[in-house]
Amino acid sequence: MKPYLVALILSLTLGACRNNNPGKVDKDIAYHCPMQCEGDKTYGQKGSCPICKMDLVKVENKTKERTDRAYSDMSIYNLPSTWTTQNGTDIQLKDLQGDVLVMVMIYTSCKAACPRLVADMRNIEERLPEHSKKNVKMIFVSIDPETDTPERLKAFAQENLMDGDPWLFLRSTEENTREFAAVLSVSYKEISPMDFSHSNIISVFDPNGEMIFQQEGLGVNSDNTVKHINAAVEAM
Repeated sequence: MKPYLVALILSLTLGACRNNNPGKVDKDIAYHCPMQCEGDKTYGQKGSCPICKMDLVKVENKTKERTDRAYSDMSIYNLPSTWTTQNGTDIQLKDLQGDVLVMVMIYTSCKAACPRLVADMRNIEERLPEHSKKNVKMIFVSIDPETDTPERLKAFAQENLMDGDPWLFLRSTEENTREFAAVLSVSYKEISPMDFSHSNIISVFDPNGEMIFQQEGLGVNSDNTVKHINAAVEAM
């Protein structure tokens, strides 16, 4: 037998042996209790629930699914910008994929329109059914990153009782903020130190990061906004 054929057969044989290794754990597969005794907790191998003793069942690895998802040209998850949360954590927009996003651009020192936008966001969140809320993130993006440090955003979140799910506050560089505002069709301009004129728009994005609806104005009827959020959640 020719040497290169021997090498090929050995390569295929070794590959088959590796693939048939019963001790190998597939990181793309997870198992959990069918009764969800431990909530969303998963295990990397088959076995039984330590609480009810039922056999674990296979579930999709959601982390893997989200990581491998391809984005369309219209998705905000294509933006490479880095953002900082009110807790000082750096993230990219693609880290938010998998949830419905409701986003608005404000600045924390605003005394006119922004408090109304905060109230509108709260009204939308309160109108969502409980089963939808766990799949929705309500996000405030600062148009004044110089003033709105993570510490300032944290204090603002606490003052408004929004320092926890589903609320999230983000800030980035001036360049990234301008780029993102353009995506949302939000315009803003500094008219004096710590004072801006800006659009009043709440935007809704589906789990793939594509915009599906915008609510414009202050104190407007949010029926259509809530409708689009619920529809996006149901389509997940």
